[in-house]
Amino acid sequence: MTTLGRNAVAAATLHSAFDGDVLLPEDPGYDEARTVFNGAVDHRPGIIAQCTSPDDVAHAVVAARDMGLEISVRGGGHGVAGKAVTEGGLMVDLSRMNEVTVDPGARTARFGGGAVMKDLDGAAEAFGLATTGGRASTTGLGGFVLGGGSGWLERKFGLACDNLLSVELVTAEGRFIEAGEKRHPELFWALHGGGGNFGVATAMTLRLHELPAFTAALFLWPEENGREILGAYRDFLAHAPDEVGGGFVFVTGPPEEFVPPQLQGQRCAAVAVMYAGPESAAAEVVAPFVDLEPEGKMVAQLPYSIAQTLFDDPPGMRNYWSAEYLASFPDEAADAFVDCLAGKPLLSQHVMFPGGGAVARNTDGWPVPWRGAPYVVHPFGIWEDPAEDAAAREWVRNVRTTMRPWSTGDVYLNFIGDEGADRVLAGYGEENYRRLAAVKTAYDPGNLFHLNHNIKPNT
Repeated sequence: MTTLGRNAVAAATLHSAFDGDVLLPEDPGYDEARTVFNGAVDHRPGIIAQCTSPDDVAHAVVAARDMGLEISVRGGGHGVAGKAVTEGGLMVDLSRMNEVTVDPGARTARFGGGAVMKDLDGAAEAFGLATTGGRASTTGLGGFVLGGGSGWLERKFGLACDNLLSVELVTAEGRFIEAGEKRHPELFWALHGGGGNFGVATAMTLRLHELPAFTAALFLWPEENGREILGAYRDFLAHAPDEVGGGFVFVTGPPEEFVPPQLQGQRCAAVAVMYAGPESAAAEVVAPFVDLEPEGKMVAQLPYSIAQTLFDDPPGMRNYWSAEYLASFPDEAADAFVDCLAGKPLLSQHVMFPGGGAVARNTDGWPVPWRGAPYVVHPFGIWEDPAEDAAAREWVRNVRTTMRPWSTGDVYLNFIGDEGADRVLAGYGEENYRRLAAVKTAYDPGNLFHLNHNIKPNT
């Protein structure tokens, strides 16, 4: 049977037992449903199953498996590699399953597999609560948490996966299971960084924390001041409290009121300090950057949910990202970081994030070996013109190569695209990978869920 024939049979099967919508390429809404935030991804699934319940997910998984169709899973559609969208197979679209329920007494939130960061942020904020989320409000929660979960609040509250309490999953067999500390404990361990390798996460529960106030600060200088400011930021991190998140970045000056005209549209050196506390406390912490006389300055106490929107990635842009986790950041590394500006596409961001705090102190043994690194360099390639694809991607690769002398060799896989099996191994470490492969073999021996940073089952 041809692929077209298999798609037709699978679609007919779904129509008979499906509460959501089943979209084929000729149907209204198909193109919108297959579009993800990375404009460089242009895949065309044979079927899009827009699920509304775990039963819908199970029906879709079984239909794809029985007809031999490649399966992809779309949560928030924010993964830079575009693995949420299969070419020709069946895409399980969870975007309608985005409900969030907060238990303020237990300080927990349960959310559907299609929820994005803003869904959780708004629901938790109503009770003065929050947890570590991605650095953009559009980030899909499922892939973010299952991949480890690095964000502004991680130094205070740990990674998102450190706050994971349970995962509701549809397996490759179409079974419903719930993994937690006492149920399927080995699978639960694997879900702390192992991504979507083991099934479709239809819901999760996270621990929440009190966050009565939040302050965002952004300081900008001309590009030529970048090396001085980078050194000052590195020295600041040596004594920064756990409440401090943020980063140093070479970025294009935005058209905002706090950015002077001479910096708007120009490459700038910037320091962002995202502070888990009130402006009165943040003002003392960020004073060293005020003393450096930035030409652009913004310090504001604002809701965490609003702060999460400040760095939202513009949809439809072409994206290619990577990362190097660093064991140290001496002057030579700082010099090399600044030298990497050569060839940087204008809209791209050249970032150094801090590690440390609760991330480094956690000793639970989840498969995230990069958590001990004190710094990460994150070349964030963004551009518009397809003609610039090769140059933009080469710039990202050159940053990695340049910073490698100081690298730990580990990597957070949510920060990178498809860089091959060696980088997947670097995301887990050899010992963790062997253990993850055993879990994969137990729950997905046929590797049905392979459109991800793939962990191959044992053969």
